[in-house]
Amino acid sequence: MDRIQHKFVKVGDDLNLHVAEVGSGENAVVFLHGFPEIWYSWRHQMIALADAGFRAIAFDYRGYGLSNPPPQPDKATWSDILNDLLHILQALHLPKVFLVGKDFGARPVYLFSILHPERVLGVVTLGVPYVPPRPSEPGRAEADFGRFDAKTVVRNVYILFSRSEIPIANENQEIMDLVEPDTPLPAWFTEEDLETYGALYEKSGFQTALQIPYRSLGEVFNLPDPVVKVPALLIVGGKDYVLKFPGIEDLTKGEKAKEHVPNLEVTFIPEGTHFVQEQFPVQVNKFILNFLGKHT
Repeated sequence: MDRIQHKFVKVGDDLNLHVAEVGSGENAVVFLHGFPEIWYSWRHQMIALADAGFRAIAFDYRGYGLSNPPPQPDKATWSDILNDLLHILQALHLPKVFLVGKDFGARPVYLFSILHPERVLGVVTLGVPYVPPRPSEPGRAEADFGRFDAKTVVRNVYILFSRSEIPIANENQEIMDLVEPDTPLPAWFTEEDLETYGALYEKSGFQTALQIPYRSLGEVFNLPDPVVKVPALLIVGGKDYVLKFPGIEDLTKGEKAKEHVPNLEVTFIPEGTHFVQEQFPVQVNKFILNFLGKHT
């Protein structure tokens, strides 16, 4: 790890972003981490790529690791990551790069390639396929919850989300409709707990509780065309829990996967989990280097 050098890139007047870097090749690769990771989660890939002749760069998002927190953390957005990435490329004099993202870091990788295709040679994502951004539905959950008193809402939420299955409402349903009135509470959640939660939410309601983090997923980007046109590689662990989310498996296999990413390659690591780049670094490094070699 001693080979990896560290610096700070200044954004605006008060924000310093921590950047880790190794290698001096002509072609650069920038890594975007997931949660709760930092640049360090890419240590195996950075060294391997540097040894193969690439310049490997990873940064901590604002508020992560050694980077400064944003001045108003409660107003941080996905656009901040996109703008910070562009600022780093400019500060490091990188006209065009490969981007690699994992977990929620995949989203800014895809979006940046759409918004700035002239700056991107190709993208690699781990665990998370491209899902075109769509507007959130402000007020829908509040309207659903508003049909019931706070105690009933809390009761239903604890019943639904303590199960192993992901609750999905049908077209003419809302989430609250999935719980029958006589369904018992989880054994570890008492009636006293329910009374306490119900009383607290009677005053505050649910709007603020729903804002972070879920509403940030509906941030509007005004994309000219929501298609990822650059070459793309998706590496998926066969045991990654993300595959259990509705529609995700369809976005990793068959024609559906290429609907919005026409130049997509998908490869699976059967025993891999959500942290596949640390679990199987040799395999992941091989897949990444093969992809970079095709598009350099």
